[in-house]
Amino acid sequence: MEIILIAGFWLDGSSWDDVVPVLEAAGHRTHALTLPGMESPDADRAGVTLRDHVDAVVGVLDGLDPAAGKVVLVGHSGGVAVAHAATDARPGRVARVVCVDAIPTGDGDAVNPDLPVENGEVPLPDWSVFDHEDLIDLDDKLRAAFRARAVPTPARVASDPQRLSDERRYDVPVTVIACAFPGAQLGEWIAADLPFARELAKIRDVSHVDLPTGHWPQFTRPDDLGRAIVRAIGPG
Repeated sequence: MEIILIAGFWLDGSSWDDVVPVLEAAGHRTHALTLPGMESPDADRAGVTLRDHVDAVVGVLDGLDPAAGKVVLVGHSGGVAVAHAATDARPGRVARVVCVDAIPTGDGDAVNPDLPVENGEVPLPDWSVFDHEDLIDLDDKLRAAFRARAVPTPARVASDPQRLSDERRYDVPVTVIACAFPGAQLGEWIAADLPFARELAKIRDVSHVDLPTGHWPQFTRPDDLGRAIVRAIGPG
């Protein structure tokens, strides 16, 4: 199975380096993307939009041989919104979306417009900005390594409204790998009709896998994350 890996905020494709071997050992072919403006701290991020990130994923998806079958999109955190919009753009090409510690963003909603912006970009904030649950298992060594590799996210990727138009996206199965929150909360959010969960509620086939750790399992439990993704994809 072809797997496109979409990093969350502040991260490039190399953030999946410790997860990829598990996926490839299971027989999958991976494509860990570095999205526009995320190439380096010195990259030009001026004017980079959420749609630019979506279009970059769609471009890779379009470049894969359809004869090889449908593709799995794996998004982490803010990358889940990008994966969901790419699914909306190409619903017939996506076999499953795996959402790592986040859920899909609905039409008109922004990923995280409240993050502090500096000069048109969102640098990795101080750790105090994050909830305790986000930082579980992210020890001082991992925090230092994360901060050393972090690349500011273009501000508009965080604040632009999501744009979706094809309801066939709801036919694409979704698996949520729940890390900083228990997977049982998904049903509770849907039952309570919480606004941020309404898009998830419309998806016809939703499952979850619990992987208790913080918000960055690719750093804190990379082997377990890889195995969870493999299980979510199933035999293929």
